[in-house]
Amino acid sequence: MSHPDPEKPFARLTPQLVLDAVEGLGLVADGRLMALNSYENRVYRVGIEPGSRAVRDPRAVPHAVVAKFYRASRWSDAQIREEHDFALELAAAELSVAAPLVFEGETLHQSEGYRFTLFECWPGGAPELDAPDHRAMLGRTLGRLHRVGARRAFRARPSIVDWQHGERARRRVLAMGIVPEPLDERYAEASAALVAAIRSRSDLFARARMQRIHGDCHLGNILWNANGPLYVDFDDCLMGPVVQDLWMFCAGSSEQQQAEWTDVLDGYEQFAHFDASEASLVESLRGMRMLNHAAWLAERWEDPAFPLAFPWFGEPRYWERHVGELREQLQAVEDPPLLRLPG
Repeated sequence: MSHPDPEKPFARLTPQLVLDAVEGLGLVADGRLMALNSYENRVYRVGIEPGSRAVRDPRAVPHAVVAKFYRASRWSDAQIREEHDFALELAAAELSVAAPLVFEGETLHQSEGYRFTLFECWPGGAPELDAPDHRAMLGRTLGRLHRVGARRAFRARPSIVDWQHGERARRRVLAMGIVPEPLDERYAEASAALVAAIRSRSDLFARARMQRIHGDCHLGNILWNANGPLYVDFDDCLMGPVVQDLWMFCAGSSEQQQAEWTDVLDGYEQFAHFDASEASLVESLRGMRMLNHAAWLAERWEDPAFPLAFPWFGEPRYWERHVGELREQLQAVEDPPLLRLPG
């Protein structure tokens, strides 16, 4: 059996291979296949003939499944199974999450060297953060999610401590030589200053309670339907402070962010306690995410999907803007916390 090329890991993943993998689990595909927006992995909506063997939730889209093919070498089998077990545990607690389908006791499958998983296909669109009731409901569901997450720790999956305050990400970018001259020196200086500022707050991270969290809880990973929010894509779940899942709901002016933060926390604390000291981590976490995102794009640039999806990344003006954003974020880290607790 051949294995994916590390440089172009999905080069052999043809539509026929996807359909064959799905049918290998006993389902009958009807030929409909649509690629969904996913770059780290490859994800497809696959049409299924009525009557095919699958456990179905009546709220899900009928006659379709979502097939997720994992990027080779990023996660071990044990790490992927922990992702799946977490989602299944949340679903068993009656939380709306995209949990994997189980076939003969397994959620992680192999086909032609590719690891893949099937999920039910869910309807929904992006949440409306302009609506205070939507923000409060997001807070309530995250509070419930974190209560389940606090029951036990991940054993195989990483911790936010592994991010090394963003140092590992900046080193990867510099080592790849992807930043054009003379912006490489400006990037090295700005990123080093930001990492140093984040590291100076390491005592705050040391005191924060680490538990299982979603890890990548931006609005693109939430589907809003008639039943409220449904959380998808637990690919980046890890051990971290709960505020990592909360701060990404806050965007816009300082006034807008405070209003969003207040509504989310009001809902959250109906189901889970929020440690006020974690509010001081928000700008450091935002800074680490900025550094990690640039490093992720740099590392994946040889994957043909990335230049197509992010054509601006290879341009000098991107790095000019990114350096400017890193400098602005340095100031945000050093300033008093923007987000205050309600009341």
